[in-house]
Amino acid sequence: MTEAVDLAVIGAGPAGLAAALEADRLGLSVALIDEQPAPGGQIWRGIERAQAAETLGEDYLAGREDAARLRASRVRSLPGTTLWHLDPDGELSLAHGGRTSRLDAKRVVLATGAMERPVPIPGWTLPGVMTAGAAQILLKTAAAVPVGPTVLAGQGPLLWLIAQQLIAAGAPPAAILETRRAGTIGTALGHLPGLWRGRAWLRKGIAMMRAAARAGVPVIQGVRGLRAEGSERLERVRWTGGSRDVATLLLHEGVIPNVQVPLALGLVHDWDEAQLCWRPRIDDFGASSAERIAIAGDGAGIGGWQAARALGRLAALDAAHRLGRIDRARRDAEAAAPLAERARALAIRPFLDALYRPPPEVLTPPDDTTIVCRCEEVTAGQVRRAARLGATGPNQAKAYLRCGMGACQGRLCGPTVAALIACERGIAVAEAGTYRPRAPYKPLTVGELAHG
Repeated sequence: MTEAVDLAVIGAGPAGLAAALEADRLGLSVALIDEQPAPGGQIWRGIERAQAAETLGEDYLAGREDAARLRASRVRSLPGTTLWHLDPDGELSLAHGGRTSRLDAKRVVLATGAMERPVPIPGWTLPGVMTAGAAQILLKTAAAVPVGPTVLAGQGPLLWLIAQQLIAAGAPPAAILETRRAGTIGTALGHLPGLWRGRAWLRKGIAMMRAAARAGVPVIQGVRGLRAEGSERLERVRWTGGSRDVATLLLHEGVIPNVQVPLALGLVHDWDEAQLCWRPRIDDFGASSAERIAIAGDGAGIGGWQAARALGRLAALDAAHRLGRIDRARRDAEAAAPLAERARALAIRPFLDALYRPPPEVLTPPDDTTIVCRCEEVTAGQVRRAARLGATGPNQAKAYLRCGMGACQGRLCGPTVAALIACERGIAVAEAGTYRPRAPYKPLTVGELAHG
């Protein structure tokens, strides 16, 4: 017999926790589904047991209260559980412990968060090259830091945060290679009103940069032509005008919404030219183009954990209203605080989006030999050739090259493939489009299906 709840929340990060806790407060029956063994998402990963919690900063420690509230609530928590299919009518197909099951929900909140923007450079598939976020996961879950000289390369707030966290953990990076272009500061300063409203975040950013300076970490600005080199594993990192022997290279060029499930559902998406990514179209309460589905957090557009948590609360208030638990007047009255909180958190985003806009070589790797689809080992040159032969977008390129047909279903290569095709054909990325993923959203075994 299929179980049923009022609200199913997918993802136990800041947005998902906020949605589940608010819905529980309003009297809804709630199931909180997450692939990780404990709540926190990527931002607060391992918050209940982090060995190096004090070195990770106050924003990380802020997750402790929400995790404790979850344990004390009536929310049905389903950790270690993967959503592999979702019907727009609210039927969820789940996988857990080698078995599959189903859950019916009157309303669903997708709080699947963000993913790091792919940074395909020559040599990025070498052992020793990883994303900065992956290194942060190791720090949060196992207090593990890279061994040997480590270089951070890229740009954005997270790059500086991880540098600060590595310094606090006693493993300062050997260098920071910043790829931000000097010209972006002029564009960013056109958003001064938002910068003033977001001055608290600006102070945090300056503090992180000062921490790197106090630790004596060299910062090389305006880096171009980045490449990783080595025979069996990473040995050095090279850029135009310089090189350095290194054991670990951590890449980061910002984050983009994780839209695999909304895309698979066929929800309406818009191309965000400021953040250079696709984002689902939602209203102020996170409601999407599907009647029963809302989207909260960075999966609806990058805004940070404070904005994510506020939108999670708003999605829960709207769910309670739509399910007849509260009237519109109460929904709108209680929405005033999270709406204001979200507006404050998002005020600085135009400044940050302009300041840390990825350079063209990140979006469209200039070296034709650079692998862009790691699953199928498809290169940038092959994608360009497919575009010249008639591929008008990622889905057509998939038929030509198999790119996007691996285990990740194009989550990693999708942005790059679309940008390469758009550049080669002289069209906008929005016109080139994006992959259309299908269920199962994550790899699923026949054995799991048989034990449903």
